[in-house]
Amino acid sequence: MKKELTRPVTRGGVIAALYIILTVSLGQLAQGLALGPVFVQFRPAEALTVLPILFPEAVPALFIGVLIANAISQFGWIDMVFGSLLTLAAAYVTRRTRTHLLAWFSPVIFNALGVSIYVAYFITNQWWTSAYWLAYFQQVLSIGISEALVVFGLGLPLIAYLRKNMFGEY
Repeated sequence: MKKELTRPVTRGGVIAALYIILTVSLGQLAQGLALGPVFVQFRPAEALTVLPILFPEAVPALFIGVLIANAISQFGWIDMVFGSLLTLAAAYVTRRTRTHLLAWFSPVIFNALGVSIYVAYFITNQWWTSAYWLAYFQQVLSIGISEALVVFGLGLPLIAYLRKNMFGEY
C-alpha cells in the first residue's frame, strides 16, 4: 500500500515543482506582457496541463503549481485564486475526458474564456461596457492562441514521449 501511494505523490510533487520552476524562471514572459491593448502570455509550463490524460495526480499538482506560481503575478490574489481554480477545472475535465479530443482543448478553453474575464477588467478598469467586451474578446484570442500553441506544440509531444517511454505505446 505504501509503495502504491509513494509514486503518485512523488510524481504530483514533481509536476507542481516543474510548473512553478518553468513559470518563475521565465519571469515576465510567462507572467504576461502588455502589448498595446492586448495582454500576451506565453507560459511553456502550460504544456503540463495535459498530464492529467496520463496521471490522475496531475490534477491537484497543477492546481498547487499554478497557485504558487501565480503568487508573483501582476494580477495578484485574483490570478492566484481564479487562475488556480480555472486550472483545477481544466485539469479535472482533461482527466475525465482523457480518451476524447476535448481533453486536449479543455486547458485552452478554460484559460481563454476564464482568465480573459479578469485580464479584460485590468486592461479597461471597467465591467460589462463595450470597451470591456472588446478587451475581453481580444484576450480570448490572445490567450487562446498562446495556450493552444503551448498545449499542442509542447504538450502533445510530451504526452507522445511519455506514452512511448513509460507505457511502451506508439
